[in-house]
Amino acid sequence: MKLDDLAAGVLAGERRSVARAISLVEDGSTELPALSELLYPNTGRAQTVGLTGSPGVGKSSLAEQLVRAGRSRGRTMAVLAIDPTSPFSGGALLGDRLRMQAHATDPGVFIRSMATRGHLGGMALAAPEAIRILDASGKDLVIVETVGVGQAEVEVASATDTTLVVVQPGWGDAVQASKAGILEIADVFVVNKADRGGAGDAVRDLRNMLRMGPKVDWGPPIVKTSAVSGEGIDELWDAIEQHRKQGEASGDRQARRRRRVIDEVKSMVAFRLGERAAIRLRQDSGGLAADLEAREIDPYRAAEILLKGVAGSNDAGEATIGERNG
Repeated sequence: MKLDDLAAGVLAGERRSVARAISLVEDGSTELPALSELLYPNTGRAQTVGLTGSPGVGKSSLAEQLVRAGRSRGRTMAVLAIDPTSPFSGGALLGDRLRMQAHATDPGVFIRSMATRGHLGGMALAAPEAIRILDASGKDLVIVETVGVGQAEVEVASATDTTLVVVQPGWGDAVQASKAGILEIADVFVVNKADRGGAGDAVRDLRNMLRMGPKVDWGPPIVKTSAVSGEGIDELWDAIEQHRKQGEASGDRQARRRRRVIDEVKSMVAFRLGERAAIRLRQDSGGLAADLEAREIDPYRAAEILLKGVAGSNDAGEATIGERNG
């Protein structure tokens, strides 16, 4: 399929085109820059919600309930379930897809599991590209579900407008949760499986931890849900909407989006510079490495040499500006 036709298909919301475009992201296709150029002007409209939490807390069931809630409100929905760590489980993250079968024939819903197979920047760069494709396809709300709570998953989930951190009764050591970074990224806490005993204790623990944290403009609400019965889903939807409205009114949503895309570009530059530096080191036939080993140069000097080689030094840039002014 020609790239122009693929982009047109994505913008028309055609399922096959959207799926093909996301596959290009997974594979790290050389066509991605051209595809991005075609789609990017048509992005920025979709609301994005990150869904993270330990395995087994019911994230997939919760995503299904949110899709149901969104469709009942006339919203078009997408679910992107991603695994930043495994190249082998791309089709299995929504292995419990049976829960999603009710939406399989709904043209207003798109569901996709995704793992990085060839994307050189990893999931931290692949996920935003996939989200933009779903955004460009016209979906009103994109749910990004991660498989766990490691650093990679936290980064991906927090690359959204609203981040839901899902826990369950007896969720364990709060210190470990804090180390994983989930307390810092949460816009809404969800205590799922609230029909089990201990849900009240989990809510109390979260409230105590929030009291010890810094004062912020948006205090994350804590919503009790049961993805099995649907209890609390309307309240969760309302919490997501309240966060969206607060972010739009305060300007925080736009500021977060700006920071995210700038950070993404910085990551792209850093990754490409690192790749070029690695190539130069291999081509150096051991010269720079030998000088380092012999203590003839220090690591900072070695890094400066590589930077001059792959991107030009600051001194060179200043000289160029001086020449232009002269």
